[in-house]
Amino acid sequence: MSYAEVASKGPKQSPEEAAAPQPPQVQQTTASSTGSLVDVDTPSVHTVPSDYASQEVKTETQAGRIEREEVAQEEAEARAHAEADLAKKKARGGAGARARRAESWLAKHFETVGEGGAAGALALANIMAVVGLSGWLGFKAWGLYDRGTLGWKEAGIGLGVLGAVGVAEGFFLNYLSQTKGKQQ
Repeated sequence: MSYAEVASKGPKQSPEEAAAPQPPQVQQTTASSTGSLVDVDTPSVHTVPSDYASQEVKTETQAGRIEREEVAQEEAEARAHAEADLAKKKARGGAGARARRAESWLAKHFETVGEGGAAGALALANIMAVVGLSGWLGFKAWGLYDRGTLGWKEAGIGLGVLGAVGVAEGFFLNYLSQTKGKQQ
């Protein structure tokens, strides 16, 4: 049996009983006051110009922030230019004296190496290889340092390359000296 069938067999309700209860009514006991409302004629009400939506800078706070950002960017550019000028001055001043000292040292040592004949040529090639490899690794390290990515890992790799080249040169020179001894 369904609910509708059971309800139809029971006692009948009057229309007042079947109706939904009435919602509670709000009763006003005080008169409404308009004293707290804002009067549109007072100067405290601000109006917005008609072109407000198309303005780039809409508020004083936004204008202040944009001005502070521009000043900060100008200061950062000025610092970057000053640092670049300082680096150029350092590079010009220190590199010339070091280059002259290195040239004189190399010239002095090449004179003594050149007296040995074929052994001198081999030693000269060895020195040039070491200087070239060291210069190349130094250049790469400076690039990493300049970008801020030079770390212990990169330095270890560079030292490992230098060590491997040194070991290879040692074996090669040992082999050359043994073959030279057998020929004489």
